[in-house]
Amino acid sequence: MSLFDEKIKNVSLVELLALFIVLCIMMFGFNYFNIKYSSTILYLIILAYFMFKLRNSFNELKIEFLNVFSRVSFKTIGYVVLLNIFFSYGMLYFSNSILHVVDSNSIFGSFMSLNVGLFGIGGFLSVVLLSPVVEELIFRGIFLNKLKIIVPTAFAILISSLLFASLHGFGSIFSSFIFAICMALFYLKSENIFVPIFAHFLNNLIGESIYHLDSSQILFNNDFVVGAMSVLAIISFILILKFIYSNWNNV
Repeated sequence: MSLFDEKIKNVSLVELLALFIVLCIMMFGFNYFNIKYSSTILYLIILAYFMFKLRNSFNELKIEFLNVFSRVSFKTIGYVVLLNIFFSYGMLYFSNSILHVVDSNSIFGSFMSLNVGLFGIGGFLSVVLLSPVVEELIFRGIFLNKLKIIVPTAFAILISSLLFASLHGFGSIFSSFIFAICMALFYLKSENIFVPIFAHFLNNLIGESIYHLDSSQILFNNDFVVGAMSVLAIISFILILKFIYSNWNNV
């Protein structure tokens, strides 16, 4: 266990929950007075909190950042991320079939990230850069580590992953749960928070890039593409389960 990882584990859960309550009150106030706001603001506030708590850890942070691929290879991270991307599309197609509508703006908008109120280049950067850092620090760095103290590691993984998934939209809840399990396994195997942060960054970068590039919504409106992606989603899900099974006992 690295010194930086130990410092993350020592961040107060009570303080973090208190910050969440304050942010919820802020959002309620903004909504009540019809004040427009972006989730980017919330991310920045939470990130500022972590920067303050870890302000004396620059050297340890630098070491962890440089050793991000020392225990988990880039190839493995890329492999798992791509599988999750394909599987996520399968779940989006499934949710569309349940709702009997193809409204990719509302369903795809919650694709593995907290995208509420995000728009333009600022929103893209927030989802790709801020979201992975903040969410991994919270759900793997804090929740997973705190839960491991009171319940077995397997239950800690499942509970923290459920908490992560609960913040996502209908079309991506289950895929987010599977994604979170993979991130937890990466973190526990590497003992380096930058491993899931990088994987999360890569996932959001690919997902958001596809979303913005697919302006004609071919991935949702072309039957052949939908069929091919659905087959890939099934194959990806099987391979993801195989990855989870092969790494579960190692942690």
